[in-house]
Amino acid sequence: MISCKFEDGNNASLRHVTVDALVLKDNKILLVKRTGKLLEGGKWGLLGGFVERDETLEEAVKREIREESGYLVKNINLLRIKDNPNRPHEDRQNISFVYVCEATEKVGESDWEVDDQKWFDLDKISEKEEIAFDHFEDVDFYRSKKKGNL
Repeated sequence: MISCKFEDGNNASLRHVTVDALVLKDNKILLVKRTGKLLEGGKWGLLGGFVERDETLEEAVKREIREESGYLVKNINLLRIKDNPNRPHEDRQNISFVYVCEATEKVGESDWEVDDQKWFDLDKISEKEEIAFDHFEDVDFYRSKKKGNL
């Protein structure tokens, strides 16, 4: 974990800002299979990653989706913000902005972080799909919100 020292001599661990995206099309959700070289490799996950310096959150969403899937997206909307300091398998606290967006067209291929990509039926996807991290919680949260249960 990266830390910094403040003027008063106190140290603090920095938080990492990330974006995750539920990429939707025709009531299906696009998930990517993480390469074995990554944490939670071999599992399906949402598209996303770290926000780069001098990049807005929306720019990060578009970049990560294009890098990891080759898709362009539109109608990018914030679903929720996650700040769980005890997120499983993490040695740091990520502040994650979770978005929902619509895939428009495929203009490229997946980068090295992705072994495969697949459209899943949004209403049928379950935890048995071997979903990485806590990404299934985001899918379930979206489904509940869509049904008006939140």
